[in-house]
Amino acid sequence: MSSRPGILTIDPILPFMRERLEQSFELHPYTTPEDLQRFAPSIRGITTGGASGVPAKVMNALPNLEVISVNGVGTDRIDLQEAKRRNIRVATTQNTLTEDVADMAVVLMMTVMRDVVNNDRFVRAGSWPHSPLPLSRSLTKKRVGIAGFGHIGQAIAKRISAFEMDVAYFNSHAKPDTSYRFEPDLKSLAEWCDVLVLAVSGGQRSANMIDNDILTALGKDGFLINIARGTVVDENALLDALKEKRIAGAGLDVFQNEPDINPAFFSLTNTVLQAHQASATVETRKAMGNLVVDNLIVYFADGTLLTPVV
Repeated sequence: MSSRPGILTIDPILPFMRERLEQSFELHPYTTPEDLQRFAPSIRGITTGGASGVPAKVMNALPNLEVISVNGVGTDRIDLQEAKRRNIRVATTQNTLTEDVADMAVVLMMTVMRDVVNNDRFVRAGSWPHSPLPLSRSLTKKRVGIAGFGHIGQAIAKRISAFEMDVAYFNSHAKPDTSYRFEPDLKSLAEWCDVLVLAVSGGQRSANMIDNDILTALGKDGFLINIARGTVVDENALLDALKEKRIAGAGLDVFQNEPDINPAFFSLTNTVLQAHQASATVETRKAMGNLVVDNLIVYFADGTLLTPVV
């Protein structure tokens, strides 16, 4: 039995993370609950991703678990109340992915509004000499509503202000340190804006908050951008709205049941789809991976965390 702390790796880890972790810890990849029983008592820490979290059956199977280091900012798939009860510390990679995620929101907005994907297909198909293209939509001076105004929401607002866009935001409370307008009612925000950008946290409180009523309020000229969580959107309502052209389009980086998303999205030409890639740059994933490792090293050195949630 190794004297080094055992770490359960729920998601695959990058080679540089493995190299660093193996210098201080005994690593055990998660396979099945049955296999976990063999080494469960030795596990004192977990690495996981925001989308995977820590299933309850895994947390319950680890009597000596002390710390969870999340490669991401989402904690909606970790029972934080149970973690507090058991004095299990939780850390995320907060503040490392803000800029890239905000960039992706702008990329999706520009791509779907300017019809970039369909134009690319049009050119590649050799159709340019033979057919006209429909006009796309301008970004300049459009009204953008941002649902969720934490670090990412505020970074999005900063970027789109360069397009002279008018910004308002919906949040659990007003932010006193910003000049952007606070709108306490999500439906009112959707009625007002041309583009609704989702940057809220996942979890029960935000589940399916974008429903048929909100999409109807957004209207036939409105666009939806989601870089938050797939669970935030009622996907059946969204698919109906897109098929029936009750909204103009959507740029989506996240989905319910990803990566096995609803195939009804594939045939829609008024969408731009990404495979949960908002933070997927070399620079950000390296920073995230190092912070995951650093949180574990610091915790087992002195019991603290660099970026604690619990």
